[in-house]
Formats: sequence, C-alpha cells, structure tokens
Amino acid sequence: MRWLVLALLPLFLPLPMPLAAQPVFPPAEFVETDPARVELGHLLFYDPILSGNQEVSCATCHHPRFGTGDGVSLSLGDGAQGLGPDRVADPENLPEQRIPRNAPALFNLGATEFTHMFHDGRLEADPTRPNGIRTPLGDAMAEGFDSVLSAQAMFPVLSPDEMAGHYSENPISRAVRMGHLSLAGGAWDQIAARVAAIPEYRARFDAVLGDGAPIHFTDISNVVADFIRFEWRADRSSFDLYLAGEAALPEPAARGLALFYGEAGCADCHAGRFQTDHDFHAIAMVQLGPGKAARFESHARDEGRMRVTGDPEDAFAFRTPSLRNVALTAPYGHAGAYATLEAVIRHHLDPVASLYGYDRSQAILPALPGVEDWRILDDPAEIGAIAAANELEPMPLEDAQIGDLVAFLEALTDTEGADGRLGVPETVPSGLPVDR
Repeated sequence: MRWLVLALLPLFLPLPMPLAAQPVFPPAEFVETDPARVELGHLLFYDPILSGNQEVSCATCHHPRFGTGDGVSLSLGDGAQGLGPDRVADPENLPEQRIPRNAPALFNLGATEFTHMFHDGRLEADPTRPNGIRTPLGDAMAEGFDSVLSAQAMFPVLSPDEMAGHYSENPISRAVRMGHLSLAGGAWDQIAARVAAIPEYRARFDAVLGDGAPIHFTDISNVVADFIRFEWRADRSSFDLYLAGEAALPEPAARGLALFYGEAGCADCHAGRFQTDHDFHAIAMVQLGPGKAARFESHARDEGRMRVTGDPEDAFAFRTPSLRNVALTAPYGHAGAYATLEAVIRHHLDPVASLYGYDRSQAILPALPGVEDWRILDDPAEIGAIAAANELEPMPLEDAQIGDLVAFLEALTDTEGADGRLGVPETVPSGLPVDR
C-alpha cells in the first residue's frame, strides 16, 4: 500500500507556485526611534492644540479607526465636527472647500525607502539640497526638519482648509494667509509657543531636548514623525509570514499573489516589499471635488506630478501608493473615488472605460453646501485630457481572478500595525477633546 500512498500524494499536496509568484525582497530598513520622543509625538498627534482654532488634530484625518485615513473621499478639515464618514460641516463656520485630495495612509513611513510624500511627491528627500529636502516652499523652509517625514507632518498644520483655519479667525490663520510662516512671530513660532506654555509638554521636551531648551516648530514636527514611524509599522501580515516561510497563504490569496506578480502585471508599479515603486503614473483616475488649486485659484484640474515638475509628460500622474493594510484604507485613488478594492482593481483593468463609466454613488462625500464636486466629470474636455494621459493598456481578467486579487490584497493586512502600538490616548496635555 505504501507505493499507492506515495503515488497519490501529489493529488493532495498544493502544487508549487510559478516562479513569478515567489518574490524575494531585501529586508526593510526602518529608522530607529527613542521611546520618550515617540510618547511625546503620540500626544501631539492627537492634540488639537496644533490647529489654529484648536479643534482639529492630525488624527482627525489620520485615525486608526479608518486605516490611518478618515474613511471619506475628500476630507473636511477646519470648520467641521465629528470623525470619519460621520464628520459634518459646522453651519456656523462652514469649511471653505473640501481638502482637494484623499487623506493618505501612514503605514511604514518609517521605512527608509519612503522618500516622496503626498500624492504628487511635491515634498521629497533630495541630498543635493542644503537641508536634504526638496519642498515647494524653498530650501529655507526645510531647515530644522530631521527628515522628509517630519516636514510632511507639518504641512496640514499650515493649511487653512486642513488645520490653520479661515483668514482672520485666529492669529495663526492670519499669519498663514499673509505668508508669515517661519518669520519671527509667524505661524511656526505661535504654534511652538502654545505648546511650550503647557507644563507637561514643557517637561517632556526638557527630557528630549535638554532642560530649558527652546521648543521650535520643527522640534514638534520631528517628534510627531518619530511617533508615526513607531506606531504604524506594518510588516507582519500573512504575506510577510509567507515570505519568511512561517506560514502558507490561503489558496485564493496564493492564486492572487501569482496573478499580482505574474499575468496581471500589478507588480510592474506596485513593486517591492511594500508594493510600490515610489514612482508616478497616469492611469485615468477619477477626479472629484475642487482639484489641487493654488491659493489664487478657485478651482483647478488636478494635474498631479506635472504641478511639481512642469513636464507635460507628468500630467495626471500620481504616486504609486503602498498596498500595506490596503483593505482597511478605502476609499481609493488620489481623490478617493472608488469605495471598494474590487472597484479600484476593475479600474486598473480598463482605466479609460472606467473613467467614462464612473458610478458617482461610490464617492463618500460629507455634505458641504455650495460646492461643485462634479465639475471635472461634467466637462468632456477635462475627462478627455485625463483619458489621453492614461498609460495602462486594458487587461482582461475573469471575475474569479479579480476575487483572488482581492484575497491577496487582504493578506497584506497587519492587524497590530493597523491598530497602532500605543493606540488613542484618553487625554492630551492641553485638555482639549481627543478624537476617539
């Protein structure tokens, strides 16, 4: 009987995966963090003290309940109340507009390979610059930040629509609107002074900077960056255990992995351990809302990377997002146009057809009176320009294959990394309410 059992074994054992489905990556390198700095950044991240009207924190739009985003297509910042899809505009102080782009996830930003920030990469590490950071605000505005992540963390604080507030509402918003950011007595100094005036923050900064050392705006940003590095490291998913030889993937996820790194060609852009090539691609993604306008523009098409480089070849190109914990970070796209993983996968399979046939019911847009959310989609010339820039050829896949790809993407979830290691604090030193 032994020969019969041996002969039948191949019928019951899983077949080896194709070579393309067995990716090999070098170990990820993460920036080391100091616990005292992380704990300080943790409190500041959740504290509305950094916002002009002291009503919005970093966590308002980057909350662990919503995969470090906020669960809506385009956020409502200053002038709204609540959290996630339940956030509503304050009728007594309406936001001037929606935030032009979807709130990106914060996972693995402590890995050294993440050197470009924002959907268009307008903030990036650049060793040729005096402070090692290229920013649209100029070299002088990069001084004091210890990394590109630190610089990124403070951009929302200085955005009127996100955290600073409307013109004339508060001294910080007035300084921002006048362009007084890093000048003596400007927005940076005012925010730092607020924080320094709170005894617990003063004591905690004494512990990390030295007794009595002045607290600068960039010191705040640097410890917030340390918190993000520590809190949302997500590299122990089922996929990681599979790569380490510690566990097998479920069959649908294994088939999806083979497609992802093989026939479907997903890894052409979603490359590497964290499924991103850190590059920019035009794939006819749907634009909702006001677009990314300069302050003197009321509305604009969102031309993506071209706004940074000025190169027409970069029109409508956006940064390839990492796919870690992607099952938790809906909605998808730079404008949050797609509500489900299946929907955004189908967009990739035929971007132009998906753009023209977009189902607007997928958008998750909290009510905001007086805004034009569909201006681009209602303009045939604008839609045509987005379609013309598309660089993806149609890819026919069967429904079952799409289901397998979804299963693989779900296998990229690291629950501990998604929840965060410190979690949401009960209170913050300012005594202001914490978004829970």
